[in-house]
Amino acid sequence: MRLIPLVLALALLAPPAFAAETDWQAVAPGVRLRLISSGQISDDGQTLLGLEIDMPATSKTYWRVPGETGLPTELDFSAAPGVLGHQILWPYPTYDNQNGYADYVYFGPTVLPIEVTLAPDALVAEMTAVLGICSDICVPAQAHFSLQLADAQPDPANELRLRQAVALSPIDWQQKSQPIGDVVYDAQTNMLQVPISDPALDPQSLIAATRSGLPLFGAPQKSPEPDLVLIPVLGQVDQTELARQPVELTFMTDLGAFEIDRPVGVTLTD
Repeated sequence: MRLIPLVLALALLAPPAFAAETDWQAVAPGVRLRLISSGQISDDGQTLLGLEIDMPATSKTYWRVPGETGLPTELDFSAAPGVLGHQILWPYPTYDNQNGYADYVYFGPTVLPIEVTLAPDALVAEMTAVLGICSDICVPAQAHFSLQLADAQPDPANELRLRQAVALSPIDWQQKSQPIGDVVYDAQTNMLQVPISDPALDPQSLIAATRSGLPLFGAPQKSPEPDLVLIPVLGQVDQTELARQPVELTFMTDLGAFEIDRPVGVTLTD
């Protein structure tokens, strides 16, 4: 894939909006972005925003670990001093291996919910978003938004969009029974060995990622051993470095998406 120069994907700055959404901004052919809000701020200064992406079903953007070819989404609230912190609540992605590359993506219309912490006097959010948009070609798109944070009345339509997106985001596994056992990296096969102990977990839904995003991992594979899933490591890996960082495993069950951290044991080669 080739990249169009960034300047061709820049959108014009939008004026401040006085509803719980900004105007749409076109950032690529058939693709537009806006910032939405529930219009509510909790007593502890928390509010929920969302980067809404309207794009064709054949277009995609990327998860927090984009994969081999993707561009990670970056949000910048530094122009708004009243925003003390933010976190994207990433919905569970789709594994995409078009053209032989492993990527984690969202196809079609997407909402990325953003949990934001505000200072007591914060009234406006200023946010710049940079993200990759791909169809036949890949575009590094950029847009800037200004949005009033506290509306006189909540916005039920946008709140529903945001809550639906949050419901698709993995949550920490908090039950006493553990669905995944000890994870081991086998240097000879260059794969993670992930034992599964809960039949509610869909083995083919497993996504492995480190906090740094490296190394990259591929799609889960069946093992000849029962209740064992193999996840390939893409490229070469420093065995000792991999053993020093936990791997985050994201997976689907009948109750939705969950995530769990596991330290990585290493079976060293001679």
